[in-house]
Amino acid sequence: MRDVIVTKDGPAAIGPYSQAIKANGLVFVSGQIALDPVTNTLVTGDVAFQTDRVLKNVSGILGAAGTSLEKVVRATVFLKNMGDFAAMNEVYGTFFHTAPPARSTVEVARLPKDVLVEIDVIALA
Repeated sequence: MRDVIVTKDGPAAIGPYSQAIKANGLVFVSGQIALDPVTNTLVTGDVAFQTDRVLKNVSGILGAAGTSLEKVVRATVFLKNMGDFAAMNEVYGTFFHTAPPARSTVEVARLPKDVLVEIDVIALA
């Protein structure tokens, strides 16, 4: 069984992908960037500000799938500049207080809409 998750609590997909897919007891959230879910426009600001918006988007999508940040088991963080790691990590830590998920963080050459950070997650349903 495979369910497509669509919610106004996260930005609409800007391409041929789903906000999330729920399958076999897991929720796979597509990479999220700092888009305002109401206007679907990019919010500007430093990496800390963008990370906050991204994780709020992830949280909204997880909620629509019937789960939450507390059930995230894996995250991948894509940074435009690894020099932003500490600032991103500080905000990230406020969303994952105890027993944070496994995570990889990588620097990439470019991200959609030239954002500073993109995050995708896998959570228990």
